[in-house]
Amino acid sequence: MSDGETVLEVKDLRKVYHIGFFRKRVEAVNGVSFTVNRGEIFGLLGPNGAGKTTTIKSILRLIFPTAGVIRIFGLDADDREARKRIGYMPENPYVYQYLTPIEFLDLCGRLVGMPKRDRHNRCEEMIDQVGLRDAVDRPIGKFSKGMMQRIGLAQALLHDPELLVLDEPMSGLDPIGRKEVRDVLLEQRSRGKTLLFTSHILSDVETLCDRVVIMQKGRITSEGQVHDLLASAARRVEIRLSRASRALKDSLGSKGTIVEDAEGRITLRVDGDEAVTEIIRISNAAGARLEAMIPERQTLENLFLENTGR
Repeated sequence: MSDGETVLEVKDLRKVYHIGFFRKRVEAVNGVSFTVNRGEIFGLLGPNGAGKTTTIKSILRLIFPTAGVIRIFGLDADDREARKRIGYMPENPYVYQYLTPIEFLDLCGRLVGMPKRDRHNRCEEMIDQVGLRDAVDRPIGKFSKGMMQRIGLAQALLHDPELLVLDEPMSGLDPIGRKEVRDVLLEQRSRGKTLLFTSHILSDVETLCDRVVIMQKGRITSEGQVHDLLASAARRVEIRLSRASRALKDSLGSKGTIVEDAEGRITLRVDGDEAVTEIIRISNAAGARLEAMIPERQTLENLFLENTGR
């Protein structure tokens, strides 16, 4: 868990593009602010086009924001000393197709200034850590999508960075591969590393993340600790009734979608305790019998869909 020290601060970030012949104005990110603390795993969520990758690229200075302040380890994002302490894995890792994994990682180590002996040891360690030992002599160009993600993760971890920025690290991985990558990320956190990542696999986000922000159309719509966000969401309950009259069914139809089985029992899903109390009151008054009342567990996926209007 976080020790309270701020590793990354993003304040009032804005990025505007002008595209096409008529220079149409597109606001990719508008007023985004958040902090990431040392030792936590922080999730940046949102549908495609929400501004997640633009935010990450602005942090890394792969693009330059229109406005806003970004500080990394208390330093300006342009500071080279701050950027040396970051490991980055893009959504689609950039690799040299004809190099083997060891050759590619050695090249990455040289680019960040690692001594030769350190490069050799770390390359071998990373190959084992991401599960590519069986493919160590194979050109990267023959890798599957999942294997490409693994080599991308290996290069991000190579120089033992303090802050890991990962864009869709689970993309293309099978369930076993996702479990292995989750274990790697949790091991990094146990060593005091800080992680910021995006993912569309919300079950992994719910398992891994301490805090999240949800973005929609360049703005943040929700933020906070995962368990607090789920606890504050409206409680959904499935109510099953029998002996419901036609008048009661018509009345309850305005409260939500009703499903009726062959024996005339009805099922209705409602949100919030007040709505549940009202349904039970109306049903009792109409002489219906309450068969079951089943609370549904709130998930990050449900919260995500609600925040993005889906």
